[in-house]
Amino acid sequence: MAPKIKLALVGIGAIARSQHLPTLAVSADFSLAATVSNHGCVEGVPNFNDLGALLGSGMEIDAVSFCTPPQGRAAMAQAALEAGRHVMLEKPPDTDVAEVAALARIAEAKGLTLFASWHSREAAGIAPARAWLEGKAVRGVRVIWKEDVRVWHPGQEWIWQPGGLGVFDPGINALSILTRILPGALAVAAASLLIPANRQTPIAASLRLALDGAPIVVAEFDWRQTGPQSWDIAVETDAGPLVLAEGGARLAIAGAPVPIGETNEYAGLYRRFAALIRSCARDVDLVPLQLVGDAFLLARRQRTDAFAH
Repeated sequence: MAPKIKLALVGIGAIARSQHLPTLAVSADFSLAATVSNHGCVEGVPNFNDLGALLGSGMEIDAVSFCTPPQGRAAMAQAALEAGRHVMLEKPPDTDVAEVAALARIAEAKGLTLFASWHSREAAGIAPARAWLEGKAVRGVRVIWKEDVRVWHPGQEWIWQPGGLGVFDPGINALSILTRILPGALAVAAASLLIPANRQTPIAASLRLALDGAPIVVAEFDWRQTGPQSWDIAVETDAGPLVLAEGGARLAIAGAPVPIGETNEYAGLYRRFAALIRSCARDVDLVPLQLVGDAFLLARRQRTDAFAH
């Protein structure tokens, strides 16, 4: 059995504690060797206040996984790559497509792995949905992605600041699924953003996307949902409808549920990261982030009432 890859986790916040740490605790590929955080730590593992201190410590670290907010992450990721460490980026990979492209060039030049991860692509229904849609004529797509920001990001201010993406923080998950399952290229045809008076990023958004030039994809994102949350994608094809529900955890084709079991999305990400490291490869798909950037560029903006957590 190959030795485990020694990994440092940067950013010990909500997503690290709910997803990364439990996954790493049972990983066959990785061992958590250190953490980097100003406000959190993991018992039994050395913690550093900043990445520079870790990289200068002489600790044996093979890879670094970044769970920090995307603003300012590129500089840290570059420092890790320059120090010879493989890098995994939590979604969204950054606030700037060009910055991640530059990171990919550094990684390639050094023979290192850079993995821009999209956890929703690891949901159980994604691979079978992609396989079924291959070769089908898509006639229309509707995305309803609505959740309660107070539940998923309580008190987190970075999401409302420039680069925080606002409602596109969850909405980009839907875009990562669409770009994975649909047999064609997506582009933003039109967009509208609803921005609270006291915020810099949208609380709701409507998008029309073109699939291979035909504007047949409609997406509605909203962070004001209460009660049951909605993460659903419906695809109409010449062979009947396909529906992904619960973020891809459930799949139905022509109205009939498809048995797909369960998948731990983050376990899938770390298996992928390990495979990339062992083959000296890179996986840097920036299309979902580019679509968000295009939506911001093209969108009509409307102000709404101030919003507080």
